Amino acid sequence: MPSRKFADGEVVRGRWPGSSLYYEVEVLSQDSKSRLYTVKYKDGTELELKESDIKKQSGNSISRYNGKPDRIGRNDVSHRNIQDKPYLSQESSYLATQYSLRPRKEEIRFEEIISQEERNVVKEPKSVKIFEITATEPEDLEFGGGFGAFSIMIGLPVMLFMLLLMCREKDPSLVNLPPPLPPLASFWETRVFGVCLLWFFLQALFHLLPVGKVVEGTPLYDGRRLKYRLNGFYAFILTSVIIGISLYWGIELCYVYDHFLQFAVAATVFSVALSIYLYVRSLKASKEELSPGKSGNIVYDFFIGRELNPRIGHFDLKYFCELRPGLIGWVVINLIMLLAEMKVQQRETPSLAMILVNSFQLLYVVDALWNEEALLTTMDIIHDGFGFMLAFGDLVWVPFVYSLQAFYLVSHPNEVSWLFASVIIALKFSGYTVFRCANSQKNAFRKNPDDPNLAHLKIIHTSSGKNLLVSGWWGFVRHPNYLGDLIMALSWSLPCGFNHILPYIYVIYFTILLIHREARDEHQCKKKYGLAWEKYCQRVPYRIFPYIY
Repeated sequence: MPSRKFADGEVVRGRWPGSSLYYEVEVLSQDSKSRLYTVKYKDGTELELKESDIKKQSGNSISRYNGKPDRIGRNDVSHRNIQDKPYLSQESSYLATQYSLRPRKEEIRFEEIISQEERNVVKEPKSVKIFEITATEPEDLEFGGGFGAFSIMIGLPVMLFMLLLMCREKDPSLVNLPPPLPPLASFWETRVFGVCLLWFFLQALFHLLPVGKVVEGTPLYDGRRLKYRLNGFYAFILTSVIIGISLYWGIELCYVYDHFLQFAVAATVFSVALSIYLYVRSLKASKEELSPGKSGNIVYDFFIGRELNPRIGHFDLKYFCELRPGLIGWVVINLIMLLAEMKVQQRETPSLAMILVNSFQLLYVVDALWNEEALLTTMDIIHDGFGFMLAFGDLVWVPFVYSLQAFYLVSHPNEVSWLFASVIIALKFSGYTVFRCANSQKNAFRKNPDDPNLAHLKIIHTSSGKNLLVSGWWGFVRHPNYLGDLIMALSWSLPCGFNHILPYIYVIYFTILLIHREARDEHQCKKKYGLAWEKYCQRVPYRIFPYIY
């Protein structure tokens, strides 16, 4: 039997597949038949390498390989690993598996990319902080840059108020646009604004309660990992108790329906004030605390957000707003619309259509709160700053647009047969199955890539040391969770009937939103994974809709 050159447990240098880069690895074992060594990289990745792809440790931090510098210093390795982590694709999952060399043509292209990265690292002055975040280049600005951001900030509130006014109309068809405007004085009521503030601070109080487990988020640019308390579901339970007590005491909750437009205005004013506060405080934030999406353009940065994780002490403003005031408020508004329907239409029980809408959306919110930890790996948390886009979206758009179907049914009743209701329920749970299973599979990979229950899934290696999942739900389309989300969105609108397009505005908007979000994720993954992403796209050609898009 041929003698082994490297012993188990020996720390050596292993070449990364398809590149000229060597990294520090530990020899785990050797297959006596194939003569391949199983090695483990510092980030936990386990691969099988040929003996010719392994070197003994050298005394200095730079060796030679094929005439090119071999960057093996600790700082270089940590620079690549830490910098990669905040930009993990939402739809990427990771699992170690056997490696195979790429075809020669593909390898040459890959080595060119790696060589360019090497040159960039070599040129970097030692005095420069490796975590320094630079402004986004003008050509990389999303949403149409400053002009597009300004247009969105004006257009979204206008669209919101137009939708709410149309829902009040007897015939809310597109031919009757724009709806008549009420007197401007009727848009504002101080008491309503006070109720909005009370609601916000009540949810903040629930968030501060010392209940629920504390977990760490993804690594930041300086290597820190912020801690988050997961108690959203407890906050929902406490809110439900308060709503139940209010009903028992006979508090008139339909006040919210009667002043729904004023509540939307009050929430908009609050979100704008919060956005101004966030922008002003971000001017004093250190560079390590800023979002990678900031540009230096005042309008764009006000919209997208400059600071990544604005906190008051341990209170994380962005994380709190993502799931608490707006999402829980959405369920409360739906319940109020159910009560308003019974009052306006003089019904002893709510309509089947209203029950379906309330039940479907309640399940969606409860699922989000129960799986609260999954929020920590979303694009909103790890990439986007906290500015007008998320403040308005979380505090205004979610509670007042997502509840549009229930608001519509108060003034436009629709009788649904049990047969049609059965079809809608089947559609809803089909979408929910795709949505929940896809997200659960993704989150399971992120928590434990070595889970034996996931060993059957296939992956593609990337130059970052992470891997792209190409089987299971994520081998069906690139964003199966988006597909499930859209199927559920359609099931929310169907109980409203087909007399008007208004109840389907949410489905239309959500489709546009997710297609745009997918494009943002695609752009980031191309920059991050390079050739591996191209290979992944060949294996999984459809983005959201199989055989369509």
